[in-house]
Amino acid sequence: MTDLRTELGEAVAAAFAAEGVDAGLARVTVSDRPDLADFQSNGALAAAKALKLNPRELATRVAARLDGDPRLSAVEIAGPGFVNLKVAEATLANRAQVVADDAAMAGASPVAEPRRVIIDFAGPNVAKPMHVGHLRSSIIGESLKRLFRFRGDTVWGDAHFGDWGFQMGLLIVAVGDEADQHPGANAFLAEGDGPFPHESPVTLEDLERLYPQAAAKAKEDTAFRDRARKATAELQAGRPGYRALWRHFVAVSRTALEREFAALGVTFDLWNGESDADPLIPAMVEEIKSKGLAEFDQGAWIIRVVEEGDKRELPPLLLVSSEGSAMYGTTDLATILQRRREQDFELVLYCVDARQADHFEQVFRAAYKCGYARPGQLEHAANGTMNGADGKPFKTRAGGVLKLHDLITQARDKARERLREAELGTDLPAVEFEDIAAKVAVAALKFADLSNNRTTSYVFDLDRFMSFEGKTGPYLLYQAVRIKSLLRKAEAQGVLPGPIVIAEPAERELALTLDAFDAAVSDAYDRRAPHAVAEHAYRLAQSFSKFYAACPVLAAGEPATVGSRLALSKAALDQLETALRLLGIDAPERM
Repeated sequence: MTDLRTELGEAVAAAFAAEGVDAGLARVTVSDRPDLADFQSNGALAAAKALKLNPRELATRVAARLDGDPRLSAVEIAGPGFVNLKVAEATLANRAQVVADDAAMAGASPVAEPRRVIIDFAGPNVAKPMHVGHLRSSIIGESLKRLFRFRGDTVWGDAHFGDWGFQMGLLIVAVGDEADQHPGANAFLAEGDGPFPHESPVTLEDLERLYPQAAAKAKEDTAFRDRARKATAELQAGRPGYRALWRHFVAVSRTALEREFAALGVTFDLWNGESDADPLIPAMVEEIKSKGLAEFDQGAWIIRVVEEGDKRELPPLLLVSSEGSAMYGTTDLATILQRRREQDFELVLYCVDARQADHFEQVFRAAYKCGYARPGQLEHAANGTMNGADGKPFKTRAGGVLKLHDLITQARDKARERLREAELGTDLPAVEFEDIAAKVAVAALKFADLSNNRTTSYVFDLDRFMSFEGKTGPYLLYQAVRIKSLLRKAEAQGVLPGPIVIAEPAERELALTLDAFDAAVSDAYDRRAPHAVAEHAYRLAQSFSKFYAACPVLAAGEPATVGSRLALSKAALDQLETALRLLGIDAPERM
């Protein structure tokens, strides 16, 4: 459905065009003086200047053409030539009713032409626990996945698992050096085709301990580094025991990662790793060479990606190193080729830190040059960082990187504390209270992130994020729970929603806010900007709070008024929960 701002914008554009003015100047916006009007158009000022007319006179002529439009109760001229539009109450009631009756979309509209979309986000790695640096990519990617799917696209969320390369060789050698501590490890390290134990010889704790130790040792011990390189080469060549041991590394790591993602409400359709693209690399490299797209330079094979008009020279993509190894960019290029063959995508979004911008620009240009994608099909949806009070990427008090598991634990502890302080949910069964605390914790973390433009950085402040007042996730949950409580009381009294009628100012504001959801969703989709949905959810919660305070629902007296206000309340809840789900946030039934 088309929202009122768009619909009225078309009417104003037609009025401007009828006066011989460029319709593109007739932009309609939400009024910055809601006491005077619902919408406004300032186009007469720019148009009059170009036509050397008096802007107020032009605005008056435009207003005359809009006079009598049944959707409007008033068209007035203000200041030097602003056209103020006030929507008729019957129009608002009709729009609110459309939203209320739209169980599937809550007033939003699907895309006109659905696409096949892959969203690459999170980027977890084998043997490495996730830390706060993974949080933004995970939260933003999950929200975009939900948003694109909601609007009708076919979407695959891909974790793009880091499961290949030198780090695997480091782990194999590290396990071998202390094989006596890992039952069954020697069976994997021996030559031969197996069989190999079904049980993993290492735990996640082992991997988390071994990897940093091995990485540090490789920097100082040349012999150890060479052994790790040899193990990596043998693994990638298909040595059976190493492959079997590697599969255990992957399985153990993935189990733990899925637990952390589940706590955040993050899921993936694909867990494709770098290893899945690796078999494609030899043939891909040869094809690129045969087409003359790569050149030999100082012992390495490169793809030049600089383009005419570049303000700075972008370094070439290193396809094969002078040592004969495929590089990180090569794997990313092969992944694009794999996705082209398996999903035949129309768009791939990479939700990754903005600091990787140059790398992705290299890879995208190389992919376009090789014909694996068309320009515009690959997009880096870059995000800023989550910072500490010092403005730098968030660290623990000891200066280390905070594990994501520890952050989630801290958030849940704080949520329990805040719920008890507010005396919310404390009379409920312990299991339900824990579920509420988990939902409040996730809402606090996710809304704090998603209420910011994804490209900007923000300061992490758990105390502020966890407040039940102000622009926070817990505040939104509280408003949702409040409406649910109202609806339960209505059901107990046998009161049902009825046709919507708009009469009071607070009803007008709520109806206008409900109508704005479509624009918010479309804006978030077009700009890959979940904060547009977050902002709408907050405005909706505020509008309902004002409505609830000014307009009694069950105590309204007149049955028609009770039914109307109950319908408005339910529409607000449905839309608020829809918006929250797009952000990856679930509201509890009660607190």
